[in-house]
Amino acid sequence: MTIVFRVLRLIALSLWVGGLVFFIFVAAVAFRTLPNAELAGLMVRGSLISLHHLGLVCGLVYLVFTLLLVATQRDTHPVRGVELLLAAVMLVITAYSQYSIIPQMEAYRISVGGDITQAPPDAPARVNFEHLHRVSVRLESAVLLQGLVLLGLASFQRRNDHNRFT
Repeated sequence: MTIVFRVLRLIALSLWVGGLVFFIFVAAVAFRTLPNAELAGLMVRGSLISLHHLGLVCGLVYLVFTLLLVATQRDTHPVRGVELLLAAVMLVITAYSQYSIIPQMEAYRISVGGDITQAPPDAPARVNFEHLHRVSVRLESAVLLQGLVLLGLASFQRRNDHNRFT
């Protein structure tokens, strides 16, 4: 069972981190190839919402299987506490972005008629939207960085943990 728990948690984390990396390319391609910023923004928004849902599910899977490994004494490396903390912070940031930042950005976008780029640069809705966009980019970057660290930490095992295959 130990191997199954380890594999499932690594798959979940890899999906989440891989999705974050892929999202960077999706966003860049959307703004380069779609006919206008409004369409690109809608595509990126939809992709980010899907990514957040994936992240919330994968993060919970990672937490559950890490906790099971620790609780059953199948993986006793001290780094597991750091992993649990990092995964929890990643989940909190993702939930905050999904349920607070994105709805606020959407409200500002809609308040100017749907295309934020058509609002005057000094319009309060555009200023607030752009501020939240910068915050969102920083938060997603933080989640990606933590995810990469977590992938590295997940490989740490004690020598005697290798013998626990049941």
